[in-house]
Amino acid sequence: MGGRSRCSPQRYRLAYEAARILAEQGDQAFDRARRKAAERTGILNRREWPTNEEIQDALLEQRRLFQSERGAADLHRLRQQAAAAMRSFSRFLPRLVGPVLSGAGDLRQGVRMHLFAESPKELVFALVDQGIPWQEREEALRYSGGVRRVQPAFAFVAGGIPFTLVVLPLQAMRNPPLDPVTERPERGADLDAVRKLLDESGPRPPGQGG
Repeated sequence: MGGRSRCSPQRYRLAYEAARILAEQGDQAFDRARRKAAERTGILNRREWPTNEEIQDALLEQRRLFQSERGAADLHRLRQQAAAAMRSFSRFLPRLVGPVLSGAGDLRQGVRMHLFAESPKELVFALVDQGIPWQEREEALRYSGGVRRVQPAFAFVAGGIPFTLVVLPLQAMRNPPLDPVTERPERGADLDAVRKLLDESGPRPPGQGG
C-alpha cells in the first residue's frame, strides 16, 4: 500500500479490512466500509482510521496479489466498453473516472464517465439518436474551495455493463469536481489514455500469470 512504511500496524490493518469489505460489497462506500472495519477489528480510535486513498491503495494491493485471471479479464472488458462509449460520445469530450480507471473496478460497479456540454439536453438527444434507454438522476459533487454543485447523471446498461455519465458544464474541464477518493481534482483519462491502459494491461495468456 502506498505509504505503508509510514502507517501504523493498526492503520494498515484497518485499511486492509475496509478494502476487503469494499471488494465483497462491490461498491465505493468508503465511509461505511471504514466504520464496519473499525467495528470488526475493534480499532475505534479515529486517529488510526485510514483515508479513502489508503483504503483504495489496500484494495489495489489485494487485487494485484489475489486477483484471478477472470478479474483481470473483467477489468479489461470494462475498459474496452468504456473506450467504445467514449468513441460514441466523443463530441462531449468524455473522461473516464472512478474505479475502472484506478483499477479497482468490477462488473457490478460498471463504468463512470464525465461528459462536458453546454446543456444536458445535448446528451439526451444523443441517447435518443442511439436508441439508448436511460434513467436520469442528480449527483452532488464537491469542488475546490468547499463548493458543492448538483449535476445531472444518466445511467444505462450496455453489453450487460452499467454506465453512469455525469454531464458537467464546459468550464468544469478547467476546474473539475474533486475525486471522492483522493480529494484532488478528478481530471480523468481521455480516449488516448484509456487506449494506452488497454495496451499496457491486457489479459495475459493462460500460464503467464503472476
